[in-house]
Amino acid sequence: MKLSIGAPPAAKAFGIIFGLVFAAAGAAFALLPLAFGRDDSCPSADEVSGIPPSMLPPEIRDCMSDGGWLSFDDGFGPMRLLGLVGVPVILLGLYIALKSWRTAAWLDGTTVSVRGALRTKKVDLARADVSGGSYTLRRNVGTSHASIERVPQLIARDPDNGRTVTIPLRGIGTAQLPEWELRALADAMRPGTAVAAQLRTMAENSLGLGAP
Repeated sequence: MKLSIGAPPAAKAFGIIFGLVFAAAGAAFALLPLAFGRDDSCPSADEVSGIPPSMLPPEIRDCMSDGGWLSFDDGFGPMRLLGLVGVPVILLGLYIALKSWRTAAWLDGTTVSVRGALRTKKVDLARADVSGGSYTLRRNVGTSHASIERVPQLIARDPDNGRTVTIPLRGIGTAQLPEWELRALADAMRPGTAVAAQLRTMAENSLGLGAP
């Protein structure tokens, strides 16, 4: 059973496009040193090897340092440092795109699988230590329509290896997962657990675990 977490198709497509555009902007920064490299008219470091920089004509010093954008010894100059800024931007953009595209969760028997941007984690709910929790979702911050919403979630921890998965109890475009998915999660847990009872209450009454 696929669980209804993640973004709706339109929001998912927007997240993918936004992440790729963000990564492309980072790539542009990373490639700036190639576009603004050392002036070919400047002598190379080998050509002036052994000559103290103070003895070089001012125009040569300027050409090989600030004027050439790169440092005198081919180290990290201003443009190369700017290029390095693009690397984390690329990684962040790719992460946003992957998270938007891959985020999903499904239940196979009593085993729940949660897929994130880079990996998929699995926990057997029949053996796991399951607890309830929530995270705060802030909307329209800084505007007159600002709001704060508490989104409930399940936290399941495998007692053998300590692996933990987090399952948001919020459906696509809804305040909570559909009732049949909530009941399926409850049925996968050990009988008699408090969290399973809360999930069944949540499925029957919107004022249960999912209430803000």
